Order: sequence, then structure tokens, then C-alpha cells
Amino acid sequence: MATRKKPAGGAAPARAPRTIEVVRREGVALIGLMRPEVRNAFDETMIAELTASVRDAGADPDVRAVLLHGAGPTFCAGADLDWMKRMAGYGRAENLADANALAAMLAVIATCPKPTIAAVHGPAYGGGVGLIACCDIAVGASDATFALSEAKLGLIPATIGPYVVAAIGERQARRYFLTGEAFTAAEAYRIGLLHDIVLPAELDTRVNELLGALLVAGPGAQREAKALIRAIAHRPIDASVIADTAERIAAVRASDEAREGIAAFLGKRSPAWVPATLRTRKAGR
Repeated sequence: MATRKKPAGGAAPARAPRTIEVVRREGVALIGLMRPEVRNAFDETMIAELTASVRDAGADPDVRAVLLHGAGPTFCAGADLDWMKRMAGYGRAENLADANALAAMLAVIATCPKPTIAAVHGPAYGGGVGLIACCDIAVGASDATFALSEAKLGLIPATIGPYVVAAIGERQARRYFLTGEAFTAAEAYRIGLLHDIVLPAELDTRVNELLGALLVAGPGAQREAKALIRAIAHRPIDASVIADTAERIAAVRASDEAREGIAAFLGKRSPAWVPATLRTRKAGR
């Protein structure tokens, strides 16, 4: 199974950007933030390269899942200070263009058709919290720390706001957007930012377990499930939602993938989409 560790021999970065490393391994695109000298803080270059990397992974039929991780002792410290200094000297139009690029990057991660996992270690501040909130699944080491510290700089967590509020809820956002205080992995789990907390030495193991679960599920079903969540979240269960969900399941039931999945279940075998290394003689729920 893929891990965050750099593979020995054979596997090599699929592209060579300056701030992002992408390794495709066993159906997983491992996307690493590679600016440890500035705690993986992002600037306009990293924003562009991360956007392209996630978009490429989402469009690659050989990629089943995307893993986002950070090099060095920090997951992501948010926006690069030198970049922010440059932004302060720009006019409104230039600031708006940069903000739109950041917003587009977050949207690409949040709407990636492939399952996404954030493997979080060390500090994750500001925009780093936004990256985590954009991913479908977030696993954190027990020593990870978090902060939405924009208010301390006279700023607001605007572009990441919709994703963070969706993850932790309005009530918790009211506190952490306003105080900018740091909080622990345990608190991040309590408020919904993290799905799991593990000891630092067990982070790769837990991520691999989740990747294994993702690779056993149908890729088309996962894509449609993500679209379903976006379509029904925070909507009243009215006639239009009921009709929409009926249309969705009817379409999926008629798909080749669903036919294969049901046939595999009845035949007590693994579906064709499951990697050979994960196949079993008997398929179970």
C-alpha cells in the first residue's frame, strides 16, 4: 500500500514542480507540500502547482485516491509571509486575482472526483486548516496543533471559511475565527476537523488502512457519492431532494460498475476494480 515515505527505486515523481512533489503509487497520488524551509507555507507558485497536481490526479483514470501530506516537521503554516508582504503592496485588482487563485485551489481539492485524505502532523495554521477541511478524510498525529490565526494579523479566513465552517460548524467557527487561539489534535477531533487521531509513529499505518478501504470501494460509486453529498447537504428533505436522490440511485444501479459489484457479491468474489493485492476469495459487506 502507498505510504507518505518516498518509495525506494522504481517509483519516481510523476512531475517535477518546484514546491509540490507528486508520486503515483499503487493507485494513489501522494501529493507532498515541499517547502519545509518555510513550514510548507504557500505562495502563488505553490497555489498554482497544487491546483494543477490535484486536478491532474482527479482526471487520471489510474488514480483511485489522493493523499495530501507535508514535508518536514510542519503540515502547512498557511500563507507565506513574504507573499503576504507582496500582496500588501498590490492594488485591489491584483489582490483579488491572487485571492481568486487561492479560492480556485481550495475548490479543486474540495470537488476532486477521487477520495482525498489529509495526513496531518505538526502545526497546521490558517490556510493549512483550510486544506484539511477541503479533504474528504483527515487523520492527525496526536502532537499536531491547529490555529485559525488570521485575526491576529488583522485578516479573516475568507476563502477557507466555507470549508472550515462545513467541517467544524458555525458555533466552533465563531470561537476560533475570532480568537485565533491554537488548539490540539484532541480538540480538532472533538469539533470535527479530524476524523481520527493516532500516535505520530502510527500515522502512516492508519492512512494505509483508510487507503485500503477506499481501494475496495467502487470508484464510480465514490465519485457519485461525493456529488450526492454536495447536492443534498444543508437542504431540506423536500420533494425536489427526494426526486433527485431517486434519479441518482436509478442511474447508478444501471451502471456497469454496479452490475459488476452485485455480481461479485453474489459470486463471493472481489469486484474487478479491487487491486489484485487486496482481492479475497469471498466478498463481504
